[in-house]
Amino acid sequence: MKTPFSRIIAGTMTWGVWGKNLDKNQMIDLMNSCLESGITTFDHADIYGGYTTEAAFGNAFGESQINRKDIQLISKCGIQLISENRSTKIKHYNCSKSHIIWSAEQSLKNLKTDYLDLLLLHRPSPLMQAEEVAEAIEKLKSDGKILDFGVSNFTPSQTNLIQTKTKINYNQIEFSLTHFEPMLDGSLDHMKVNQITPMCWSPLGTVFKNTDEKSIRIKKLAQQLLEKYNTTLDVLLLAWILNHPAGILPVFGTADKTRIANLIQAIKINLELQDWFALWTASAGKDVP
Repeated sequence: MKTPFSRIIAGTMTWGVWGKNLDKNQMIDLMNSCLESGITTFDHADIYGGYTTEAAFGNAFGESQINRKDIQLISKCGIQLISENRSTKIKHYNCSKSHIIWSAEQSLKNLKTDYLDLLLLHRPSPLMQAEEVAEAIEKLKSDGKILDFGVSNFTPSQTNLIQTKTKINYNQIEFSLTHFEPMLDGSLDHMKVNQITPMCWSPLGTVFKNTDEKSIRIKKLAQQLLEKYNTTLDVLLLAWILNHPAGILPVFGTADKTRIANLIQAIKINLELQDWFALWTASAGKDVP
């Protein structure tokens, strides 16, 4: 299903105080680097940076001279973190109509924009009511404050619950070569059947973080494939995701300009069938079921 978003999405979680702590000029530079590489979509959440990263990005965007029509902005709401910027006493979820509307309006203010291309409910709450969610989304859409709606980290049944009252068009889940369960537990199948476009966070998985047997197996096999496809390991990992028929949109977290320019090459890599399965086998540590 064709979407208005770039095939690879820039995740902003590490742009602020939770990561690189980029200043305004560095953020502008990074935005332009993304655009030069064909990455036009920026993924946010209200909680990033303890509720500070959206505003930092917005301040940079406001002075960047980037045309709003040339980019897409995604944000998420629903998680309530303990923070000096909130009166929250315990981490919890709030999917009430009033909170969804308020959060979306705060994101618009922080990002210095009139609309979000997509609003996602960040996590499902046991107390969420489909009617309330739908009323909030319909209000935000009719007011032109959001163009589309989706969820994040929702199971098929949780998605179905919300879909009894309003259409979900996106679900951002964890998916990678080292976390491939969604293609076995019915999550990706459910999205295809319901015409929901999957997005995935942490698309590079744990290959660069861990030195466990799984990572060693993947890196060993990758050494043969990197030469064959004339690429790098991170690009190969993204290509593995992009070759899945569900049309998954990876959200990468790096704030490194050189790496960003390289990652977009994953779009051009067509993995041979047996190579795709070989990578899955290396991750699983056994033959496919």
